[in-house]
Amino acid sequence: MIMSTHTPIIPRPVGRALGFLPTYPGSKLFVMGLNLLLAKHLPVDVLTYLEGQHLRIEVLDAQMKFDYYWQGSSFKVQTVGQGTPDLCFKANAWVYLRMIQRTEDPDTLFFSRDLQIEGDTELGLLVKNALDAMDMDVLSPPAIVQDILQRIPRPF
Repeated sequence: MIMSTHTPIIPRPVGRALGFLPTYPGSKLFVMGLNLLLAKHLPVDVLTYLEGQHLRIEVLDAQMKFDYYWQGSSFKVQTVGQGTPDLCFKANAWVYLRMIQRTEDPDTLFFSRDLQIEGDTELGLLVKNALDAMDMDVLSPPAIVQDILQRIPRPF
């Protein structure tokens, strides 16, 4: 796997330590965040298509995986070891941060190999397009978190 050299990564010892954390609590927190911030803003047709689809977000440098799916009216934690996800996004933590902040386009990150997308192509495009169309102000963190994020040194 080739990742851009200009992207900062979590140091390997820290990533290894994070990789030892149990997956369930992290996935549960991730799903809670999705339900609080994102679920109510996704179009009904997207949610209908997502029904029962096993999704995964992998943070490569942190060695963490978050498995989840949409059922009924909310995202749920996918049980660990329940097969291959239908759609998986893989990237380092800094890449996800750049996407959330919209300082980098997911297509650019994909073509530069900073973001990997595996699985159902149609599902991947649906999720990407739904997120691209969303007003990201719904994901704006509180002012104190914004202040902390602005203090993070930018390598380029």
